[in-house]
Parts: sequence; structure tokens; C-alpha cells
Amino acid sequence: MHSTNPIERLNGEIKRRTDVVGIFPNEAALRRLVGAILMEQTEEWTVQRVRYMTLETLAPVCDDPVISLPATQTD
Repeated sequence: MHSTNPIERLNGEIKRRTDVVGIFPNEAALRRLVGAILMEQTEEWTVQRVRYMTLETLAPVCDDPVISLPATQTD
């Protein structure tokens, strides 16, 4: 990643891909595209754990020694 701010890079990617499509038939179509982009980015961040803070690296500085992620919802 070349950016120092992953959120800005993500916003730029969403803007780039929505500009490619141009016109969406309805709001649901836009949501599907943005949702797919976010899922893709989450998978990429999960695989590249070396570049991002992980639960294991945050554990020593956390007051609560038990760290867990919320359950994911599948539709």
C-alpha cells in the first residue's frame, strides 16, 4: 500500500469503481457494488496481516487481556 491512510485509499477505490459504472439503476445496485468492494478490501487486509495492526500485536497494550471479534452476519 502506497498511502499512509488506508481509509482514504479505500474511499478513492470506491469512487474510482463507481465512476466506471457511472449510472446505477437503483440504490440497491450501488450498495451491492460498494459492499463487494468492502468485502474484497477486508479479505486483502486479512491476508496481509504483516502491514496492519493485529489483535495479537494490540494485546500487550490492551487493558482487557481477552480480545475477541464480534460474530459476523451472513445473509
